[in-house]
Amino acid sequence: MPLPPDRVDYLPMIDRPVIKWPNNARIAFWVAPNIEHYEYLPLLDGVRNPWPRSPLPDVQQYSLHEYGNRVGFWRVIEVLDRYGIRCSTTLNIGVLRHFPEIAEAMLKRDWTFVNHGFYNTRYVTTFSEDQEREFLHSCREMFKRLTGRELRGQSGPAASNTERSPDIVAEVGFTYQTDWKIDDHPLPIKVRSGRLVCIPYTSELNDAPLMRHHYEADYYAKICKAQFDQLYREGEENGRLMCIAFHPYVIGRPHRVKYLAEVLDYILSHDRVWQATTDEIADYYLAHYYEQAVAHAARINR
Repeated sequence: MPLPPDRVDYLPMIDRPVIKWPNNARIAFWVAPNIEHYEYLPLLDGVRNPWPRSPLPDVQQYSLHEYGNRVGFWRVIEVLDRYGIRCSTTLNIGVLRHFPEIAEAMLKRDWTFVNHGFYNTRYVTTFSEDQEREFLHSCREMFKRLTGRELRGQSGPAASNTERSPDIVAEVGFTYQTDWKIDDHPLPIKVRSGRLVCIPYTSELNDAPLMRHHYEADYYAKICKAQFDQLYREGEENGRLMCIAFHPYVIGRPHRVKYLAEVLDYILSHDRVWQATTDEIADYYLAHYYEQAVAHAARINR
């Protein structure tokens, strides 16, 4: 039987279709800069205060995140350019209006954009179905108006979702989401209509939660390389998916940025690595493995 919340079937890695990535790559590797804006005076929804340290305004936390857009982004982008990384950014759409230089830099490099709401200080947790639908439509419309492009991927702002989110995400035109960090493969998500794929993001290889728990960037580099080594070995038999995630206000600090370069240099020094965007991974999976995975799940879970 499907596991709660009745969205995905249990498919143990030892019994599922084998994935072969383009050019027989062992790993599909995607790189996720989180480009966000935290408001100085965010609206409160009565459920969650985004500033846990003090009453509003929390100047300390606001300043921390603002550093990323003023300084850290530009330091990080030099490293990404050095390695020719095709990024898939989880983007607060408000960044495009507030920071036009950042918008220009990302568009110039043809990054893939994963919708991360308007701001990371506004959540969908308390939304009705109609409110959530309107919110997602608004994100898509504003993004298209500002960039001329379509959004295909969704990531809940500050990881906020409702129980209806997958249905509405698929309904309004997204083809994948990244919120469920539950696998080393893409996987089908059951929705009311259409098709939706999860391209799992990461919390473990994410600089912000690590630094909050007092691990430094040398440890971030160490575990990124260790995870890559394990997945690279496993990927010989069945292709694997790997994401690294970071924030310019964290990894973009002067004493940390060299460790991002260390990670990228290590991973990209290996052959049979497909450095892809989330759009590309979703397209490839939908074209070659989605139906196969659904049929296999039906057989073993009946």
